Amino acid sequence: MSTLVERNKQLARDIFAGKSRRTAFVYHPPQTSLIDAGDFTISKEPVVQWVPWVVENYRLQVDSLDRYQDDSVPMARLSTGTQIFAQAFGCRVHLQPDSPPCAIPRVTCAAEADKLEVPDIWKTECLARIFELGHAVQRALGKEVDLGICDMQSGFDIAAQIWDKNDFLCAMVLDPDAVKRLSAKCALLLKTFLLALRREFPTLNPCHCPGNWVPPESGPWVSNDEAGIMSTGMFEEFCLPELNDLSDTFGGLGMHCCADAEYQFPSFNKIRNWYGFNRVQAKRGYLPILDHFAGPGSPVHCLAWVSDEGMEQLMTRAPAGTRFIFALAGAEGHAVPDWLARGRSLDADRMGAFVQPV
Repeated sequence: MSTLVERNKQLARDIFAGKSRRTAFVYHPPQTSLIDAGDFTISKEPVVQWVPWVVENYRLQVDSLDRYQDDSVPMARLSTGTQIFAQAFGCRVHLQPDSPPCAIPRVTCAAEADKLEVPDIWKTECLARIFELGHAVQRALGKEVDLGICDMQSGFDIAAQIWDKNDFLCAMVLDPDAVKRLSAKCALLLKTFLLALRREFPTLNPCHCPGNWVPPESGPWVSNDEAGIMSTGMFEEFCLPELNDLSDTFGGLGMHCCADAEYQFPSFNKIRNWYGFNRVQAKRGYLPILDHFAGPGSPVHCLAWVSDEGMEQLMTRAPAGTRFIFALAGAEGHAVPDWLARGRSLDADRMGAFVQPV
């Protein structure tokens, strides 16, 4: 198994480094969800109670890799909801039985936002418990086991959780400096947290969505879901400086976006050292990514929840040098062999099409 894991890690490294033209096909088997397990950052119960949940999900991935020989790397995931950073700033958390937890905004105006202080991660229980669980899992499985990161939101996206969205959007026009001040506090917390994670867990996988293995020395991977609520000018004013600062700090940036934000794609290309992109299907599907991010200089497309037809369209239409990692997430095991065979056949045809005749 260790040989197979190392093979898959090397493939991923080669893809991100631009040294491999191969496409990776990763299977994420069904596992016990955060909804079923409960979010450990909210509970007052000892963190060790969540170790069996993380370990069992890891074992399922190990067994799956052994069975299907796909391109995955099993990880012990420290999964959380999206609320953790807003929660750290004092937002209450909304719970419902069929969805992950979410933050309830606590700010409605600039004066309230300005009163917030950047929390100390070690004195903020919801964040400190992530480190605690990571160390407990390492004690159970060993430090050589790869950990998967918690949910990560950009500083701006955190601010949009803390400040009631109706007032927040108005403030972006009427009091933009107040929005920037709160976003800066959130960005500082995020960066401090990320630096501490890297110190505590040097081999932690930074890609929280879609969760494929990324070389741990790569930059962080953040959700940029609020991009679809603003103009391109506003994105470049409110969001781009923070994303570039993160990239400069860590040597690169990966990004997830589930907004209908294709019009922002030219601005995304202004992110320095942007190395990986997870795009969730929007109104026009996945193909528009090829209009903006294709060829060897573009980020690696790490895509999940793509139909077989969509995967074929992307692989047959992408120009040479465009890199993909496809994930089959949550499907039952009986679907995996056909999916792998189809994807690998398409990839072989694709690589053959780019071979130059002698």
